[in-house]
Formats: sequence, C-alpha cells, structure tokens
Amino acid sequence: MTWPTLVQVVNKLRSPEGCPWDREQTHESLKRFLLEETYELFEAIDLKDPDSMKDELGDVLLQVLLHAEIAREHGHFSIDDVITNLREKLMRRHPH
Repeated sequence: MTWPTLVQVVNKLRSPEGCPWDREQTHESLKRFLLEETYELFEAIDLKDPDSMKDELGDVLLQVLLHAEIAREHGHFSIDDVITNLREKLMRRHPH
C-alpha cells in the first residue's frame, strides 16, 4: 500500500459512508488510544520483537493519521502540513 492510498483509507473511514466508530472519534476521544499504542510500542521495543514493533508502529501511525484527518475536517491542517512542518523542523535542527 502506498502512502497516498493509506491516507485515502483513513479519509474513507471518516467519511459519511465510512466506519461509524471512526466517524465519531475526536482528538479528545483518541488520546487514550495514542497513549495505549505508544505503551504497546515501548513493550515491543523492550522485548526486542521486530514483528511487534512493526505492528505497533503502524498503530501509532494510524493515530497520527486519524488526528491529522480530524484536523483537516475542521480546516486546521492536513497530514501534508504535518509532514512539511516536520521536514522544516528537521532541516532547522540539522543544517549540516
């Protein structure tokens, strides 16, 4: 799956014809899931389990995509804005 396809899947999940559970989520309701998935990633790292790390990184990435999609729906920012911001921050912090 390509990055644009993944973004489209998340967009579809949040659309009127998408998943009812995904549609009703807010930044606030998703906070606990972001924290839970982060702790699950910590555990996978501690266990030195690459397969679990891959799985949990995907779950954390989904949380990022969901938060970005909610922000886009409210006219605040998109996942592209998040990526652009990160790129600019990395370039600022690593000018070499």
